[in-house]
Amino acid sequence: MIIRVKELVKRYGDLQALDNLSFNVQKGEIFGLLGPNGSGKTTAINCILSLLKYDKGEIEVFGKPMSPDSYSSKRKIGVVMQEVAVFEVLTVRENIDYFCGLYVQDAERRKHLVQEAIEFTGLEGFENFVPKKLSGGLLRRLNIACGIAHKPELIFMDEPTVAVDPQSRHRILEGICELNRQGATIIYTSHYMEEVEQICSRIMILDHGKEIASGSKEALKAMIDLGEKNSFEVYDISDEQLMKLRNIPEVAEVSYRDNMLLIKSHKGSNILERLLSFFKQESLPFGRIYSEQPTLNDVFLEMTGRELRDKATGQGVQT
Repeated sequence: MIIRVKELVKRYGDLQALDNLSFNVQKGEIFGLLGPNGSGKTTAINCILSLLKYDKGEIEVFGKPMSPDSYSSKRKIGVVMQEVAVFEVLTVRENIDYFCGLYVQDAERRKHLVQEAIEFTGLEGFENFVPKKLSGGLLRRLNIACGIAHKPELIFMDEPTVAVDPQSRHRILEGICELNRQGATIIYTSHYMEEVEQICSRIMILDHGKEIASGSKEALKAMIDLGEKNSFEVYDISDEQLMKLRNIPEVAEVSYRDNMLLIKSHKGSNILERLLSFFKQESLPFGRIYSEQPTLNDVFLEMTGRELRDKATGQGVQT
């Protein structure tokens, strides 16, 4: 076991940010930590890293109690925060060398580690650039390189793909999976649900400082009532027809917006054939059809009443 948190309590005055929170992280996991605004996610991470004092509870990392002076444990930890934290006056190589030097004193070994980090994050050819000359995606890669150059066994990654282009996002996600294959245990936070579904082996959802659910993505999806979702491109549908759809026993929810009809069914129901019969009976023309199973965002919405992504803008919501 890499991390053990037991009955953790943290208060800010009258606000209880963490409410007897307990969870474990096993060696070799990519552990997704999710939560809406005020859920306690960031507070929990800062407590684990011993950057924040807590009121009650126990925290062990690598089988030892974690404290501000747990230097032997901290040498095996890497942190990649959401806010890029590099020195503007140093080049790419100098930045990586500086942060690696906080953990590795031997100059020759550090030289090799820095070069490996440059190659791993795809920063070849940019070694002598200063950060302000890098694109957003390259700057994120530099941030990651600085956090992982010393080959940590445990890595905290907080929103590492925010505001980067698709190519850089793909490169970063592939890199995270490769770090995991090389033996690193990773704590990963993101509001891009497709990322979490793609790379995380286990996921915990926090709300109001408590764990409300945890497990694999399959286990989480099995916890909710929602079944398949069917979307139809429809340009004209009456209120009466919408009501008829809502009265179908297997239908959980019907919504119609911008010529798209979304019909959600209860778990275990396969109603696409019945819906097609309904359209035929009603002489209701339709265009494209999309059918999908519940997503992690559906799980989050049902369990917390909030969505992690603002669908109008496509942007993640901060926590």
